[in-house]
Amino acid sequence: MAVLLSSFRPKIMPFYRIVSGLVCFCSFSAQAAQVENYIQYLPDGANLAFMAQKIGAPSPTVDYHGQQMALPASTQKVITGLAALLQLGPDYRFNTTFESQASINNGTLDGDLIARFTGDPTLTRQQIRNMVQALKRQGVKEIKGDVVIDTSAFASHDKAPGWPWNDMTQCFSAPPAAAIVDRNCFSVSLYSAPTVGDPAFIRVASYYPVNMFSEVKTLARGSTEGKYCELDVVPGELNRYTITGCLSQRSEPLPLAFAVQNGASYVGAIVKAELVQAEITINGHLRQQKTPSVIGAVLAQAQSARLHDLLKVMLKKSDNMIADTVFRTIGRERFGVPGTWRSGSDAVRQVLSQKAGVKWGNTVLADGSGLSRHNLISPATMMQVLQYIAQNDQSLDFISMLPLAGYDGTLRYRGGLHEAGVNGKVSAKTGALQGVYNLAGFITTASGQKVAFVQFLSGYAVPPQEHNQRRAPLVRFESRLYKDIYQNN
Repeated sequence: MAVLLSSFRPKIMPFYRIVSGLVCFCSFSAQAAQVENYIQYLPDGANLAFMAQKIGAPSPTVDYHGQQMALPASTQKVITGLAALLQLGPDYRFNTTFESQASINNGTLDGDLIARFTGDPTLTRQQIRNMVQALKRQGVKEIKGDVVIDTSAFASHDKAPGWPWNDMTQCFSAPPAAAIVDRNCFSVSLYSAPTVGDPAFIRVASYYPVNMFSEVKTLARGSTEGKYCELDVVPGELNRYTITGCLSQRSEPLPLAFAVQNGASYVGAIVKAELVQAEITINGHLRQQKTPSVIGAVLAQAQSARLHDLLKVMLKKSDNMIADTVFRTIGRERFGVPGTWRSGSDAVRQVLSQKAGVKWGNTVLADGSGLSRHNLISPATMMQVLQYIAQNDQSLDFISMLPLAGYDGTLRYRGGLHEAGVNGKVSAKTGALQGVYNLAGFITTASGQKVAFVQFLSGYAVPPQEHNQRRAPLVRFESRLYKDIYQNN
């Protein structure tokens, strides 16, 4: 446990702290002793950077390693959300269109049908079906040319730098492509074979345009081999997936869900299937178009909800798909180029620097969701963002979009805040990765004061025998810290 200080001056003051025989020069405010005291409840080796500051105050009331760089995890979505409102505006909508340069004559579209996708993270197959029906109402029975899947809204990789390879096939990190339908996630059922040693088999609904293969070995119940033989999925070309590993015999199928790796191929197959289902003949081929082209006459379209509504879902539910398509769209709209991770990063930095006065320092912004392990930001920098939000919330209407402790979103069941007695008093974005438990947002104290705070907690791990109760130290730490802040500010 770190040495506590018994007396302080009102402002920030330096002191020396002895840790494992080493001398550490640190900077703390008067209230930092409280934070230092509560660190004893965290697991050994955990790293904490924390800051609290009254809205509009010139300096923080608590500054515990506030300049320390850390992984923001999903608190990154606060930055993405603010930049999106300032660059795109709350009424921005994603548009998906069926276009053509050709005319319709006697039921034939005399040219290509261009399906232009712009990264709508909420587009559904039903909306595609509705667009196809709109073609039919215009008398289209045949497409003389190709069906072109236009994905020129985004360029380069759909996977951000610093995303862990083993998350790539998980639906929560589905690549935020320009072409997205039903969140580019599909589900399958894996059945163990009746005979031990035989391959398990897969069932997948016919409306998913994927090909699934099983190389999964069926094991006897309780087999020792099963402890270390893990299931894995290997994606291939044209949305082919092979599941490998082992599965112990079971009476019910194992439900699985995977992220689509090639959005254009997947969505193209859906568009083609809906056209065929509607008995519209395609004489040409299905192909992808990656470079921007002249916009044709719009024959049918689908729009997303307002950006403000999308951001509310993004923040309440910590939606990665929305965050990362919005991030790339900010880059596209800001610079007039196809959206990439680099254009998104540069645009977010530029927008918040020029419009919100944020000084970035050494901050690294690799994506919009916080999934990337390349992201780095300090509590002090995040505090600048929070202060701007609070001081401009009448026009932004941002704080209402954040999860509310004890009521909704990812803070509905936050044990530490519940035990602190601050349900309904904290609006904040959570951020969680392996070993990371972050918070960034606002607390209304017992005196009615609104305080912004940033908690960046990393290196959090417990012994294997305590894994089932791994959040218990976090609850003890947060309950005491936030009760203190609530009562004493």
